[in-house]
Amino acid sequence: MKKPIGIFDSGVGGLTVYKAIRSAFPEEDLIYFGDTARVPYGPKSRNTIIEYSVQNARFLLQKGIKILIVACNTSSAVALPELMALTNIPIIGVIGPGAEMAARLTQTKRIGVIGTEGTVRSEAYSRAISEIIPEAEVFSRACPLFVPLVEEGWLEQPATRQIVHEYLDPYLALDIDTLVLGCTHYPLLKEMISEVLGARVALVDSADAIASYLRSLLPAEYDGQAGTDKFYVSDNEDKFARIAGRILGTEPSQLQRVRLFESWFE
Repeated sequence: MKKPIGIFDSGVGGLTVYKAIRSAFPEEDLIYFGDTARVPYGPKSRNTIIEYSVQNARFLLQKGIKILIVACNTSSAVALPELMALTNIPIIGVIGPGAEMAARLTQTKRIGVIGTEGTVRSEAYSRAISEIIPEAEVFSRACPLFVPLVEEGWLEQPATRQIVHEYLDPYLALDIDTLVLGCTHYPLLKEMISEVLGARVALVDSADAIASYLRSLLPAEYDGQAGTDKFYVSDNEDKFARIAGRILGTEPSQLQRVRLFESWFE
């Protein structure tokens, strides 16, 4: 019996990872959980982030998954050791693959990282990049308003553009040539971010990095049998479906709201 790949995120942002994996592996069964009741994770304490991440992982492990994708950068930066203690299946966070892609793309070794407060506070990207390129200069900045803007579907509003300028204009003076989008929500603002920074700055998308890394674990062989998709959220399924439709091109056909604690006793 084919086992599914599990993906969790704090909200809709991880759908960028789901979309990249679905494109690369059309034969795989995928299960996505978005913790929409408790988004965003970035401002929360380390203990709370770990607690939420473990709960999300337990829910997906109940579904018999073979690989767990931690699409949330904040969870990847803070909770991976606790998640790895839960199971023997492969657990893939976004920090390592993102750092590796940034290291491949940079020419000047001047790299920017934007993320949630929790991700930036952890310095996980700075450490991961420095392990690959010790002489790299990494400039990190928290962009906490990006997540609620994406969760609201405000992807093209003038107010969003103003906030993007507010956060990213300082990078123009730092002469970076690569920017890590250190939150799975941020690629949904990729076009606007690129307009602000200019085409010479390469953008590292967590979704592309994860899909590329996953190829090392899974054979990209399509047997003609399309994989299945199941989506779960902890709240606001109608809103999730609406935004998912914009990201994926179609609203999820199998979407269900779950209460995590109750699901443990099913």
